[in-house]
Amino acid sequence: MKQMTADLLVIGGGSTGTGVAWDAALRGLRVVLVERRDLTHGTTGRYHGLLHSGGRYAVKDPQSALECIEENRILRRTHTHCIEDTSGFFVVTPEDEGDYPARFQAACTKVGIPCTEVPLREAFRREPLLNPRISRVFEVPDGAADSFLATHATAQAARQAGAQILVYHEVVALLTAGGEGDRRVVGAQVRDVVRDELIRIEASITVNAGGAWAGKLAATAGISVRVIPGKGVMVAVNHRLVNTVVNRCKMPADGDILVPVHTVAIIGTTDERVADPERFGIEPWEVALMLSEGDKLVPGLSRARILRAWAGVRPLYQEGYSGDSRDVTRALALLDHRQRDGVSGFLTITGGKWTTFRLMAEKTVDKACAQLGIDRACQTASTPVPGVEQGHYWLGHRLHEVEEAQLQGDLVCECELVTRAMVEQAAVNNPTVTLDDLRRDVRLGMGPCQGGFCTFRAAGILQELRAAPGAAESAEAEWSVAYLHSPRHHLQHRPVTLAPSHKALDNPNLLLRDFLQERWRGLTPVLWGRQLKQERLDELIYLGIMNIDHLPPDSDRSPLTEFWQQGAQEGEVSDG
Repeated sequence: MKQMTADLLVIGGGSTGTGVAWDAALRGLRVVLVERRDLTHGTTGRYHGLLHSGGRYAVKDPQSALECIEENRILRRTHTHCIEDTSGFFVVTPEDEGDYPARFQAACTKVGIPCTEVPLREAFRREPLLNPRISRVFEVPDGAADSFLATHATAQAARQAGAQILVYHEVVALLTAGGEGDRRVVGAQVRDVVRDELIRIEASITVNAGGAWAGKLAATAGISVRVIPGKGVMVAVNHRLVNTVVNRCKMPADGDILVPVHTVAIIGTTDERVADPERFGIEPWEVALMLSEGDKLVPGLSRARILRAWAGVRPLYQEGYSGDSRDVTRALALLDHRQRDGVSGFLTITGGKWTTFRLMAEKTVDKACAQLGIDRACQTASTPVPGVEQGHYWLGHRLHEVEEAQLQGDLVCECELVTRAMVEQAAVNNPTVTLDDLRRDVRLGMGPCQGGFCTFRAAGILQELRAAPGAAESAEAEWSVAYLHSPRHHLQHRPVTLAPSHKALDNPNLLLRDFLQERWRGLTPVLWGRQLKQERLDELIYLGIMNIDHLPPDSDRSPLTEFWQQGAQEGEVSDG
């Protein structure tokens, strides 16, 4: 069995896990991170894209609110290009009147959140589609965040600091040693699902950053971690109804926030406790509730073209709590299993928000260093990740670049303006890339056609890269995913190939079907109106013309394609 050693083994490739890897690597630790799928495949890639000011929790959960506003300011410096500076409104609708607005202002002031009341005339000038019956508007420093880009940029920063990031490496079990009174976690046995081989990774400290799956992971070592999985359903409208984050000025509830993210607006979210983070559905009443509540913010939202619905599972934690997930604290939870369970060498980090991932990582690595007897300060609050020189995200940058460089003929995805060069570079950077990974990397298939016109094009490009003679140099694998989103990401097309060992692309038919199935899962709850017409057209293209449901399977099936197929059979929900 192949063996590796590290000071710190991080399990989980979401925002928190990559944050831990980055922080620890900057402190000089030898770090290995493993993720069973691609980065952001879990909850990080399934949320509504809000950079919290803390205003949402100022009244109900001031500690979480304080963490949010402090991290909001830091992330604007360290992950600038991943954030759109939209600002945020808290609006008082006729249903929200009472003493809450006064309590909200006072609570924001107490935890240091800038909060200014905006004259209604000015608010409606900035956001003319807002409900005209709104009586008061407060402005806070909310923003919109690209969690896909931010996680990749953090992972790139971790790699540059010396960390190893291993995607498609599934933890089979935690490794333990010692007996009663001296039990410890000494690493993990993982399976490289690309090569179908087992690897033993020994580490001084193992960090469980598995999010909603943290309990299942801890259980492999006989440790009980009772994560409270809170399902949140979100619905995307196919264009930006607002350019400012809009919240209801009331206690957090279902359907009370509208976030402009890239080319869409997202209304969210529900909060329903579920038994399993991988097995749940989106109910018709949840979609109906999102739309009816959205109408209270922007009248007519429910009649707009609804692009898709999806859900993520919040990894909430509150020791001994047994009530509704909506009432669980959003503060971070760091579990030292040496103190809690008598098992050393093992930490679990969970809870929190996307906005607080850097803080969660800092506290985790502080604890790890203390247990290792190392005194090294955190550097992530003052260290920018690659790409910050681009400045804040600007919605029009892709269109500007396509027009400036006359790249219209190179477009693979017209909806999201994805060029062939972007697809090729993403594939070179991630040799195990699937079409769904490409969606997270470059937004392939995330527009109104939901993959109707770009899926077969991208599948063809990936197959060409695999089949072409020659091979890309291994150094190209260090190419930055963050560059895809930079003001200069539209490189002119130049031939690239993938090395023959990159067998993850050996089944284009499965790649194609897998991606279309993922898109279908998010479409089924919203099949009416114009999106139904679009899906009917996509059906005619792929079933009527391409006969995709009867394409023969390829003979050289790799272990990774079997792994993808297993994931589809497990019923994983769409992640947006």
